[in-house]
Amino acid sequence: MKFEIFKFGSVTSTNDVAINLIKEKKKMDGFVYADIQTKGRGTYGKNWISNKGNLFSTIFFVMQKNYPSFNEFSIINAVIISNVIKHFCSKENINLKFPNDIFVNGKKICGLLQEFISLGSKKFLIVGIGLNIQSNPNINNGYKATNIHLETKTRPKMEKVIDLIISSYRNFFVDLGSYSYEDFKKKAQSMALNKVEIQ
Repeated sequence: MKFEIFKFGSVTSTNDVAINLIKEKKKMDGFVYADIQTKGRGTYGKNWISNKGNLFSTIFFVMQKNYPSFNEFSIINAVIISNVIKHFCSKENINLKFPNDIFVNGKKICGLLQEFISLGSKKFLIVGIGLNIQSNPNINNGYKATNIHLETKTRPKMEKVIDLIISSYRNFFVDLGSYSYEDFKKKAQSMALNKVEIQ
């Protein structure tokens, strides 16, 4: 699968842009990212604070018949993006807070927002990825936030992060024949901050 890359300056949210590309431009798969989001969305209708210099992105694709289910992708996405973060935070503790947050050293560094739309006979999975690279908001809701630069004293290039995300998804689909949901589930549970039973 070849993901077409779409770069923007300012958008409401990259998930909104992805949905528009599917509906208006008839794009089948792609990767959207932007310098700024004016109405970034988190889970349960929460706002995603979008400070410039961080990654605001969405990957989207058509759900083929042999693909895992929507619910399975909620685990798959978290594991794939955690593995991307490990490239930069190899010595740090990386954990998952279900359903959509990734933590480094006990602080939130990434949020995921998975959505699903139908267009004609096709169904699309849309995965928003917000990753703190060089700054993070001060969140007053029971836990702290962090960023890659703060944790590692390095500032990865945006292109490097994007390339790793796209190549990770591409490799997942190339290796789909050997896919095991049980393996992803065990991996996710081993990283879980909140001990929930994954179905």
